[in-house]
Amino acid sequence: MKPVLEVPLDVDLSEFTAMLWKHSVPHRVLEEGDRQILLVAHSVSDEQVRALFEHWQQGGSLQNVRSNHPRKGAVSLAELKRTPVTVLLIVLSILATFMVGFGTDLQAMSVWSIVDFQVQGYQPPGADIWAELGKGELWRLFTPVFMHGSVLHLVFNMLWMWIVARRLEMLFGSPSLILMALVTGVVSNIAQFWDGGPLFLGMSGVVFGLLGFAVVWDRLKPLQPVGLPPAILGFILFMLALGYSDLLATFGFGKVANTAHLAGLLTGVMLALIARAVSKLRHP
Repeated sequence: MKPVLEVPLDVDLSEFTAMLWKHSVPHRVLEEGDRQILLVAHSVSDEQVRALFEHWQQGGSLQNVRSNHPRKGAVSLAELKRTPVTVLLIVLSILATFMVGFGTDLQAMSVWSIVDFQVQGYQPPGADIWAELGKGELWRLFTPVFMHGSVLHLVFNMLWMWIVARRLEMLFGSPSLILMALVTGVVSNIAQFWDGGPLFLGMSGVVFGLLGFAVVWDRLKPLQPVGLPPAILGFILFMLALGYSDLLATFGFGKVANTAHLAGLLTGVMLALIARAVSKLRHP
C-alpha cells in the first residue's frame, strides 16, 4: 500500500474511512507519533482520495460519492486478487468436499481427517492424537475444515467465509488471515477430536472464530473496524444455541460439531484481544 494522507491524531477519520469501505477501496490507517497516515492500494488514485478528503474537510457531504467499483453482486477480478487466501480456502473446501463425496467416502475422508481413523479405528474421546501426528502429518490438524457433509453445510460456511474472511483479509492482509484461520481451525479441530473423536468435518470452527474476532475487534473501537452489523453477535449466540439443541441436524447439517464452534469462537475472541493489545503497544 502507498501513503496518501497525513493528518493529526485529533482528526476523526471514521466517516471518511467508512465511505472508503462502502466503495470497496482497500486502505489502512496507521498511527505514527502525533499523526495518522492513510494508506491505500496502489491501484487507487492518490489524487481522487486527496480531492475527496479536501471536499469532506471543507464540509462537503460524502453521501453522493460514486465509484467505478462493481456493485454488490458483481465480483471483479481485481477484488479477487486482493483476497487470495479467502478464495483459496473456498476453492479447497469445494474440492475436498467433492473428493470425500460429501462425507460418504470414508476412505477419502481418512486422508483429510485429523487422524487416519481407518487405520487406527474409531478414536474414543480423549484419544492420544500425538501418536498419529508424530508420523509427521501435522497438516491433519487443519485439513478437516475443508470437508463438508452436505450442499447446505458447504454453502452456509462458504457464504460466511466470503463475508467475514474477505473483510478481514482486506483490512489486515493475507498473512494475518492465514494466521487467524490456522489458529482457529487447529484449536477447534483438536477440541472437537478430544470431545467426540475423528468423525467431524467443516469450516464452522474457523467461521465462528473469524466472526468472534470481528465482533470483539469492532467493540474495542479501533480506527479501522471490520464493519459487520452489530446484530451479528446475536446471530452467533443463536447459532450456538441452535447447534446444542440438535435442531440443525434436521435442516441437513448432520451431527453438529458444537465443541469446534465454541472453541473456534473463544479462540477468535482471544486473538482479537491480543491483536488490539499489540496495536496499542505499537501505537500508544
